[in-house]
Amino acid sequence: MKEIKAIISAYDKIGKTATQAALATVVRVEGSSYRRMGARMLVLDNGVWVGGISGGCLEGDALKRARLAIAKSEPSLITYDTTQDDSYQIGVGLGCNGIIDVLFTPLNFTDKNNPVEILKRCVAANRQTHTLITVTGLEGKWHNIKPGEVIQYDGRGSLRAFKDEALETKLHEVITGQIENSKSAPLQIDLHDGRKVSVFIEILLPEIHLVLMGHQYDIYPLARLTKEIGWQVTMVSNPLKVNAAFFDIVDAIFGYGQLNEIKIDQYTAIVLMAHDYKTDKINLPKALSTDAFYVGLLGPRVRSEKMFSELAAERKSISVQNMARIYAPAGLDIGAISPEEIALSIIAEIKTVFAKRKGGFLKLRHAPIHERG
Repeated sequence: MKEIKAIISAYDKIGKTATQAALATVVRVEGSSYRRMGARMLVLDNGVWVGGISGGCLEGDALKRARLAIAKSEPSLITYDTTQDDSYQIGVGLGCNGIIDVLFTPLNFTDKNNPVEILKRCVAANRQTHTLITVTGLEGKWHNIKPGEVIQYDGRGSLRAFKDEALETKLHEVITGQIENSKSAPLQIDLHDGRKVSVFIEILLPEIHLVLMGHQYDIYPLARLTKEIGWQVTMVSNPLKVNAAFFDIVDAIFGYGQLNEIKIDQYTAIVLMAHDYKTDKINLPKALSTDAFYVGLLGPRVRSEKMFSELAAERKSISVQNMARIYAPAGLDIGAISPEEIALSIIAEIKTVFAKRKGGFLKLRHAPIHERG
């Protein structure tokens, strides 16, 4: 989401009467690649670009391809194959051994449904999951859609643009499954009349929202690191004890009694870090009453176990389901000592939990780093 916001910011600053632009989007990945599907790069005709589609090996060629798409005023789909042992193959030096399809779409600034304008509407929405259907290829005669077109899906009615009931039914079935699994994927559908359509179905999730409950100085590096990776940060504290420096970092600050006013959804993580046992004990049941997927507690294990026992004695026992959401002590075991290192440990654990991974050494992982279709 951070990359998308950076692209939108750059797009809004373009002098649209004197500058032209194109959007490069990774729409299919086969095998290994540095960036995954959905990676984007905004390219201006003056050579400036924002974002990226690889680790740097493809961007030079992508700049040329984007400018060519701008000159022709039509989108193009380019396949980069880094699996071949050919020194002339672009990107082979990276050694990723993958095949990457990139769609280059010239942007019509007057079209309120151009890809960046659609992304703007998605980002402006209040933490919703969005599904985007990008047409990447067509074979046969199509009168209602064209390559490069992006359709914002909000139900089967959105698919009427294809003017084909069988296609709409198939697309709807696939999209429903992908939404349930929160997975983006390319799709090709062959119709009975010989026509073919290729699309990239993208599930665009809200960024992770981190709610920090406390006011001590160690919140500062955690909030700063969270913003650096592009997540949303909310601070919950005693307003009278909040250092003015926090107002320049976090997205919002609420008092302890205002927790119900914060939008806490299934993409939200909460960390209790008041450094006051009674305060954290009061806030733990409140945190567990929300939909947060992660609730972290600072301090040694004995501290949290004491808290659980006291809550049980007060008839506030924590259910098995809620206990699974609690991470105490919070953070991965990386030997963190300083506040900055502890912040890194906590952020890494939250990402691990959200991604449903184990957080181990990649060199011990026998499966590919990223899931492959």
